[in-house]
Amino acid sequence: QVQLVESGGGLVQAGDSLRLSCAASGRTFSLYAMGWFRQAPGKERDFVAAIKWSGGNTYYSDSVKGRFTISRENAKNTVYLQMNSLKPEDTAVYYCAITRSGWVTTKGAYDYWGQGTQVTVSS
Repeated sequence: QVQLVESGGGLVQAGDSLRLSCAASGRTFSLYAMGWFRQAPGKERDFVAAIKWSGGNTYYSDSVKGRFTISRENAKNTVYLQMNSLKPEDTAVYYCAITRSGWVTTKGAYDYWGQGTQVTVSS
């Protein structure tokens, strides 16, 4: 079993920055990638960013490319999401997740999920 704990959400103004963290514990030895997804009220949970644990390849949705940066700290089994130039449309609950497959942008490929952290961006 794997446990994921997110932190770092909050209320900010448009143009501000936030950094989310996600710490993984438990049976993480075979993890392939960690990703961030977000879900706004009444909407589907959408892919935001992902990073392969070995090699560090990164993937981003078009809506956050150039503004968000995903990174990892292998020794701590932790992944970060640096979010800059935040917009009101970035408001959502942000979830981190782990996949053991190569489909890193596909929600259904993720096996374990955190509890989510709220990010609210005011205009």
